[in-house]
Amino acid sequence: MEAFDFIIVGAGSAGCVLANRLSENPDHRVLLLEAGPKDSNPFIHMPLGYAMTLKSTTLNWQFPTLPDPHTHNRIHKWPRGKALGGSSSINAMIYIRGNPGDYDGWQQMGCTGWGASDVLPYFMRSEDYQHGQQPGHGVGGPLPVREPAYVHPMSKKLMDACAQFGLPRRHDLNIGVQEGVGLCQFTIDRGARMSTARTFLRQAAHRPNLDIRTEALAHKILFEGKRACGIRYQNAGKIVDVAARQEVILSGGTVNSPHLLELSGIGDAARLNAIGIRPLVDLPGVGENLQDHYNAALSWQFKAGTPSINAMARGLPLLGSLMRYLLRRDGMMSVGPAHITAFAHTRPGLKSPDIQFHATPATLDGDAYAQNKLVFHKEPGLTLGACVLRPESRGSIHAKSADPQAYPDITANYLKTQTDQETMVDALKQTREIMAQPAIAPFVEKERDPGAAAQNDADLLAFARETGTTIFHPVGTCAMGPADDKRAVLTLDLKVKGVQGLRVADASIMPRLVSGNTNAPAIMIGEKAADLILGKTPPAAVAWPCHGEQPSG
Repeated sequence: MEAFDFIIVGAGSAGCVLANRLSENPDHRVLLLEAGPKDSNPFIHMPLGYAMTLKSTTLNWQFPTLPDPHTHNRIHKWPRGKALGGSSSINAMIYIRGNPGDYDGWQQMGCTGWGASDVLPYFMRSEDYQHGQQPGHGVGGPLPVREPAYVHPMSKKLMDACAQFGLPRRHDLNIGVQEGVGLCQFTIDRGARMSTARTFLRQAAHRPNLDIRTEALAHKILFEGKRACGIRYQNAGKIVDVAARQEVILSGGTVNSPHLLELSGIGDAARLNAIGIRPLVDLPGVGENLQDHYNAALSWQFKAGTPSINAMARGLPLLGSLMRYLLRRDGMMSVGPAHITAFAHTRPGLKSPDIQFHATPATLDGDAYAQNKLVFHKEPGLTLGACVLRPESRGSIHAKSADPQAYPDITANYLKTQTDQETMVDALKQTREIMAQPAIAPFVEKERDPGAAAQNDADLLAFARETGTTIFHPVGTCAMGPADDKRAVLTLDLKVKGVQGLRVADASIMPRLVSGNTNAPAIMIGEKAADLILGKTPPAAVAWPCHGEQPSG
């Protein structure tokens, strides 16, 4: 059996970081396995190609949830990256770290060493910040962090409206107080997506001690007793076993990591026996604690002649934008779909924002989108979505059979709790208040969805249940926790409880969802996991420039 020191399963946001950091030592032989293809599709690298990668059936898994009883029994499709770079190759490229109180909250839950001042050095180590070294930001790292090279004029109007509503303008939503509105920071450089494959992995790919294998679907973890000793995977119809001399690290993400653990006999023993898998370790927390940001969006039709991506997405304007991008790498196609974001409170007494807004100066035909077709409305418009940042609702992800090619069952449980329902309704009310501000109201012809028929809280909640869905931030299914936490899957150094030689390093390790987009935190987890695996002394703690904000609840 071919042997490596470290085997990493999953070349996503964290896995590519690990491949880079673990292979820096030429004495370490490292194998990186990815179920999807190479990141050669041109839509991956064109930022506005996001619209195509999001609906792709070859570049992402398109996991279906089970019918969700809390959202009209709908099945939600979860795009998760299935290519080198993982979800960093198909996402909207927004770089948001979350609130420092999120990480201090982890520490208060018993996750010592994961507080805000502990994780900030890892965020800084990864990045090459556009404006240079300064408090809270680093330079020289593999990951470019940039402000948008192009901002749509109606995005600017919306920023003005948010300020009139009472959300302070922020020049940097990753440091300072989080509440407010500002330009998104992106993992984009010179008009190209900077996935972890394009940055961390490309930097390391030439090393003779790093072996990268694509189209390699992991079937199970191999064990000698209770020590992980390798991986069985499938490539081109053949089953291959490879050995790990030191460790196996799962970086498959919030869906695939718990699924592979269960396929390998690690999980709730009764559940595994019921689907024909012989339990190795009874670990009931595997696949539990699922959390995600549920997003519902209102849309407005603008008056004729108002600038909108709708008009730019067809005919000569589209051709002009494409030519501008190809010649100059700027313009509409050089940035992600959302140019600005905002954080707000829905009620007094909260120590930090509990909702986030994402805005796109365009509107889509929802029926066509549900059928994987991207059709913009002919009339100009804008979509303003809101998500509940710290949901109480919890779901689960579990293997449905011993077949490694069968997708697991995903129970989302969106809007299950009353608090989540009330927060969502309050968020939708705020979107209407923002759009009623004088900076943007004169451009509005009408509210397209849900429209004038939705007037009271019950109407808005029904609209959210009927139309909302994931905003692609699932976490928590292999949660870390202190030794006395019976539901925790991992120790604080990310080792799987009850076995040796096996860790998990991806967004599934989060005990609680962060207040913002999850790609930057997943990269941070990869950075910190590398130090833990190599036994390095952690960097000195660095005070987060923002203090005084803590999440409540």
